Amino acid sequence: MTSEPGFSDRFYTSSDGLQLHLRLYGEGNNTAEPVICLPGLTRNARDFHELALYLSRHAETPRKVVAFDYRGRGRSAFDRNWQNYNIVVEAGDIVAGLTATGIERGHFIGTSRGGLIIHMLGSMRPTLFASIVLNDVGPVLEGEGLAHIRSYLTRAPRAATMADAIAVQRAAHGAAFPALSDDDWVRFTAAIYREQSGKPQRDFDPALLKTIKGLNLNRPLPDMWQQFEGLCGVPMLAIRGENSKLLSKATLEAMAKRHPDCETVIVEGQGHPPLLETGTLPDTIAAFLARAETKH
Repeated sequence: MTSEPGFSDRFYTSSDGLQLHLRLYGEGNNTAEPVICLPGLTRNARDFHELALYLSRHAETPRKVVAFDYRGRGRSAFDRNWQNYNIVVEAGDIVAGLTATGIERGHFIGTSRGGLIIHMLGSMRPTLFASIVLNDVGPVLEGEGLAHIRSYLTRAPRAATMADAIAVQRAAHGAAFPALSDDDWVRFTAAIYREQSGKPQRDFDPALLKTIKGLNLNRPLPDMWQQFEGLCGVPMLAIRGENSKLLSKATLEAMAKRHPDCETVIVEGQGHPPLLETGTLPDTIAAFLARAETKH
């Protein structure tokens, strides 16, 4: 185990023998229920760093926060079989990581793919949830949004410097994120890349892209309404980027209608997915977690 300011790095072993990584913030915070952060398809634990610091150092309810790197992302080992990069296997990895850290229940925050994994965990371990925050994801994914994700992931130019990398990200996402500041773009990009041989490299196994190249977006995608219904007993906060192409406004409204305790937030000037550390989102999330605990 190595330590850095604000968190410690932990490694654990998956059921099939891979070494996987998580970040643990506020390890000694045991008076409130912990928070478990699950990132997007090619993203990693660094996406949650600022939010995790905020929640772990909250003046009234400081919490333990765990942020995961899925297999093939961040500091977790690559899988030789790329077909294991799927939400069923990854959900099992999260369960193994929670067992390794001694967490039996907590508040789950899932961005994009992380939200799909939450839907899967609801079928596997429904007692895990104190509450759920879904960040720009729901039981229906729009083909347009998936096509955009596939396009920029498979066609993104290589970057020679971090300045180049920032420019690449702004070119791909800038139109959907007019609300972001220069500092936001620097932080956003730093979470995507790692330095290798003096140059920024995207921080995931390239074989991961095989999982999206074969998607047939000309046919309706399978939905997860059945799994969503299984989450209806858990307090939920559903967040949508105003310019999101992946989570439609209609789906967000349907989620709120079907779930008896679902709050919704639309983040102005951001697309898929909103940065959870920006604007009033940290306060909104912290307040939601506190309200959820009063309902137990």
